[in-house]
Amino acid sequence: MTVIDELLRKYPIISDQVDADDVRTVLVELEKTLGQKVPGDIVEFGCYIGTTSLFIRRLLDLRQENRTFHVYDSFEGLPEKSREDESPAGTNFQAGKLAVSKKQLTREFQKAGLKLPIIHKGWFDQLSSGDVPEQIAFAFLDGDFYESIKSSLKLVLPRMQPGSTIVIDDYAREALPGVARAVQELHLSTNDVHGLGVIRVAGTKTRDLFT
Repeated sequence: MTVIDELLRKYPIISDQVDADDVRTVLVELEKTLGQKVPGDIVEFGCYIGTTSLFIRRLLDLRQENRTFHVYDSFEGLPEKSREDESPAGTNFQAGKLAVSKKQLTREFQKAGLKLPIIHKGWFDQLSSGDVPEQIAFAFLDGDFYESIKSSLKLVLPRMQPGSTIVIDDYAREALPGVARAVQELHLSTNDVHGLGVIRVAGTKTRDLFT
C-alpha cells in the first residue's frame, strides 16, 4: 500500500465535491513534483471546506516538506457564470452555491490537528501578483467556471518553475465546460488524468504567457 493509499484509507473525504479518485490524482501529481525537488510553494485556488487542502497538508507533513502552503477562496460560493460556462448539465451550479466561511475551513484544520495554510480571501479576478508566491512548484485549481480558471491561471503561470505541475479540477466535466475552455484558449499541453487536467511545466515558455 502506498503512502497515498494509506492516507485515503485513514482519513475521511469531508465533502461531496470531490471523491477519492480526485484526491488521489492531486496527491500523486504533488508527490511527483516533490520527488523531483522542484523549488517553490504549494497553492490551491478554490479550497471550499478544505477536503483536498487537508490531504495536501498531510502529504507535505509526511514528506517533511518545509514549503509554504497557500489556499485561495472567495468564501462566498460560486461567482456568476459567463456564456462559456453554459451547459444543460450544469444547471445546479449557480451563483452563491457552495459558500462556506473562512472560519469553517480553519475549524477543519484545527479538528484534524494540522498546521493552517496561509488563507487568502477574495475573488480570483480581484487578486494581484502580490498575493501569490514568487515561486510555485505545484498548483491545484478548482475554480469551477471559465473566468475563475482563467484568472487563477493568469496568477500562477508566471510563477510556475521548470518541472512544476498544475492540476485543474473538472477539466473533463460536462456540467462545467468553461474549465476546459479557459485552459484550451491558452494552447497549453494538458493531459486528462481521471477527468482532471494536468499541465507539466517544462521550461519558461508557459511562464511567459502572462508576463
